[in-house]
Amino acid sequence: APAAPAPAAGRVSTCSTGGVPTADVPSDRVTDVLVVDGANVVGSRPDGWWRDRPGAAARLHRRLGATVGLADRIVLVLEGRARPGVPAGRGGPEDPRTVVEVVHATGAGDDRIVVEATAAVADGAAVTVVTADRDLARRVVEVGAAVLGPGRLLDRLVSDRDAARDRLD
Repeated sequence: APAAPAPAAGRVSTCSTGGVPTADVPSDRVTDVLVVDGANVVGSRPDGWWRDRPGAAARLHRRLGATVGLADRIVLVLEGRARPGVPAGRGGPEDPRTVVEVVHATGAGDDRIVVEATAAVADGAAVTVVTADRDLARRVVEVGAAVLGPGRLLDRLVSDRDAARDRLD
């Protein structure tokens, strides 16, 4: 049987690992607004993040800020013990073209992610949420956002070593 056609860019499909809806996005650009589930993305790679949650959040923030062309606006949602790693607000000293807005969720991080996605969709933006959380993926798809798995995002980001070196240059 012939292979099924790939979904159109920006459409939601189901990935083969776990049935999480994921966005089929062009390789050169992800979306207008990228909302990142910080806990889920950091927790997707067993690199010792659990020993230093604030440090892991800071590394993700640095990598997002150093990777040009992901989105017009990037929102990194942090919760729990990761919050002290990056102050809330807007910043992106790594590259002035990439501004990462950090939001500290005071309650459930997933609820704040849905709020951010809903507001951006209501403003007419193409929104992609990065998470592997099935329930969260379902919720943001219902409000009109696409979903991208953490691995696909992490594969596109500059390495932490390169991001740290660029800050020093």
